[in-house]
Amino acid sequence: MRRGVSLLELLLVLVVAGLLAALALPGIGALHDRLQTDAAARALVAAHLRARFIAIAEQRVVVLELTPARLAIRAVESPVDTVLRWEGGGPAVEDVLVTGMPHQAAFGPGGVGMGLANATFVLRRGGAVRQVIVSRYGRVRLQ
Repeated sequence: MRRGVSLLELLLVLVVAGLLAALALPGIGALHDRLQTDAAARALVAAHLRARFIAIAEQRVVVLELTPARLAIRAVESPVDTVLRWEGGGPAVEDVLVTGMPHQAAFGPGGVGMGLANATFVLRRGGAVRQVIVSRYGRVRLQ
């Protein structure tokens, strides 16, 4: 009776496992890129919704500042003074490249966008691409 495995059998198993891992790694990298891009896109959508809700809840003008490194919501206290209400990391935190920033959006006390034009933010990481489209009324759509 023979017990254990030979060196040749062990080497063959390691080679097969290495080949399977080499085939799986590109797929895992692409999945990671898609997940990071989706997370950054959802963060942009959530920042817009949060700014609208704050404007409605506080019945005041709220400004949403979007930069690649930072998302911030400020409530307008007076024509020259704003107060930070919320701050979060921008797409660059997820290593996602974005076009269309920096951008600033203002929401009136009713939650309607003020002085906005349509804006499109294109988020890219690796082969993954997502678009966040903001209408001039402040509505947000994710593609």
